[in-house]
Amino acid sequence: MIQYLRSLIFVGQMYLMMALMGLAFLPLALASPKGARFACKTYCRWVRWTARWMVGLETEVRGPIPTEEVLIAAKHQSFLDIILIFGAVPAGKFIMKRELMWAPVIGQYALRIGCVPVNRGKRSEAIRRMVVDVEKGRLEAGQLIIYPQGTRIAPGVSAPYKVGTAVLYQETGQACVPAATNVGVFWPRKGIMRRPGLAVVEFLPAIPPGQGRVAFLEKLERVVEEASQKLLAEANFKVDTLSN
Repeated sequence: MIQYLRSLIFVGQMYLMMALMGLAFLPLALASPKGARFACKTYCRWVRWTARWMVGLETEVRGPIPTEEVLIAAKHQSFLDIILIFGAVPAGKFIMKRELMWAPVIGQYALRIGCVPVNRGKRSEAIRRMVVDVEKGRLEAGQLIIYPQGTRIAPGVSAPYKVGTAVLYQETGQACVPAATNVGVFWPRKGIMRRPGLAVVEFLPAIPPGQGRVAFLEKLERVVEEASQKLLAEANFKVDTLSN
């Protein structure tokens, strides 16, 4: 009960600070995308800091952090892996559902940092447009973050890796950096409870460009799932003892 109350207070202040920081940094965000990115990274640091002392949740980013223009294909378990990945890379941006454009604070800042809103079924078209915009200098280059399984997946649950990720890999012609995680053990995709422990996101060796779709997708799934299983074991994860 005490941990739940601590979690409730943590979650409440987290969303309150999202609104307050969003307003406080608005002039800076409107001035430039770099200002918007600084605001978002400041919020990421705030969440990690408050998680440590409010609910006992430590966070760690492992592996070589990608700084060049690459595709990052990450395991997605909760909002925390978004915080850790975006806070770590210099110029991260996401493929996002077009509906999120209208979400308070999140939508406006996402557009300012270069996230790509897409309609369902038109992701490849949006990526082609983004590549052209980068080449012509209309859009700042950076790290495009995608989730191969398409949504948040609870630890221990299997879900297919969608072919769309392989299409993006071929469309961009960039190397792909896989990323594994165990954050869902401590910060579930639903609910209030936040558990103490060490939540990790790990960047893995890059997959070079030029591989076929099938070979690429098979390798991506294998390396991400194997690394994520190791992180789950490190967190002493047991399917029958975790409740969302």
